[in-house]
Amino acid sequence: MEAVNNVIQALSGIVWGWPHIMPLMVVMLLGTGIFITLRLRWIQLFKLKHAWNVIRGKYDNPMDEGDINHFQALSAALSATVGIGNIAGVATAIHYGGPGALFWMWLTAIFGMALKFSEATLAVHYRNINADGSASGGPMYYIEKGLGPKWKPLALTFATLAVISSFGTGNAIQAFTVSDQILSDFKSFLHAGSWLITPVSFLGIPVEPVRIITGLFIATLVALVILGGIKRIGRVTSKLTPAMAALYVGGALLILIMQWEHILPALGQIIGQAFVPKAQLVGSAGGGLLLFLNTMVWGVKRGLFSNEAGQGSAPIAHAAAKTKEPVREGVVAMLGPLVDTLMICTLTGLVIVVTGANQVLVDGSILNGSPLTALAFKTGLAPLFPYGDKIITLAVFLFAISTAISWSYYGDRSIEYLSGPKAIKPYKLTYVFVQFIGAIVSLEVVWGFGDIALGLMAIPNLLALILLSPKIISLTKEYFLRKHEFYKK
Repeated sequence: MEAVNNVIQALSGIVWGWPHIMPLMVVMLLGTGIFITLRLRWIQLFKLKHAWNVIRGKYDNPMDEGDINHFQALSAALSATVGIGNIAGVATAIHYGGPGALFWMWLTAIFGMALKFSEATLAVHYRNINADGSASGGPMYYIEKGLGPKWKPLALTFATLAVISSFGTGNAIQAFTVSDQILSDFKSFLHAGSWLITPVSFLGIPVEPVRIITGLFIATLVALVILGGIKRIGRVTSKLTPAMAALYVGGALLILIMQWEHILPALGQIIGQAFVPKAQLVGSAGGGLLLFLNTMVWGVKRGLFSNEAGQGSAPIAHAAAKTKEPVREGVVAMLGPLVDTLMICTLTGLVIVVTGANQVLVDGSILNGSPLTALAFKTGLAPLFPYGDKIITLAVFLFAISTAISWSYYGDRSIEYLSGPKAIKPYKLTYVFVQFIGAIVSLEVVWGFGDIALGLMAIPNLLALILLSPKIISLTKEYFLRKHEFYKK
């Protein structure tokens, strides 16, 4: 396992350009986001009202082609992004990059809104409507159809990387975080010698039995749901996503209300340490420039994991929306980073900083991942009740399951593009198996693998967005030059 971890960390360093070379993935993500934002004249700011009317169903026509309505498409996409990145992802960013990493997550989200708009617009415009009436779309389709047949190798590359990323980003990381959080909970009330929390050798890996049991349970649950396809996913996530987000956000807001006097100092830390981070960061070393790059890379990495803007995953879900207007789904998609990163991740980061959980030693070390966020919630809600950390346990479980469900759809659309419908069932069986494996491996292995897949998947998609930017602009101009009436039911 140590050898696997060393290989994964080395590959992650190559993909993200840290610490040996300049952070090229950071430049690509932020650079493309700025480029698209300027070309679209800050659409993410000036078309928010229109986006709100779209998700309210004001323009929904039930006769339009597609599988799910605008709100369900947004919910399916959000269920894949609002999740572990908001709980464990923010915590790991602060753990390794300091509070300043949150600032770089914000930048990723602001410019990511324009990227999400562009991805979803192209996905609907270039999607395939299948013989059964279902829709298939995403970067692999708009690369091939928008750029032409000679670009099909790039489309195949994206689809292959999307399948790989589905096993890491949307699957193994989710499973690991659930098992890690439940293990942390069990350790808090079981004695040290309990068999449930005493590592045993399983498949050659030292792992606690409680993590094996958790892995089997969540893999079974995911298997039961993903057999229903995107329509069931849309129905489930449209109900589950608001409920789980409300629970988590409500707890965070309550903490910040009680700690209101610490909010401005916390914001000062976040902004100040974005450019001048403290030298005592976990796992970092070097001078001021290296510390700054470390903070920036961790912020952008976890920002991408949180909102997936530019990665190319969300447009696969948005392509299934019932609409004849690609731009209409684009404005819906751009709300994803707003909700996911600018709102929910900010709440998580502020709770961790105002409670000082990122500076507390537990058994001689600072916590990481979801246990760090759990400590922050437990500390912040302690004046009201002593079990604030259990909100994190429940949120981690709900977020992880919904994310894994939605990412299975991304993967099966990609594998269908590569090998046809016959490959979907074997893919899903493999997906369920990886869900179990993710629950029993280490944090470094599972997050490192996820970072590699995330970065590689984004490269062909970002290139396509730049090359197809003239098409994005023409579709956008044509749409907003027309008058749009509410649909009368």
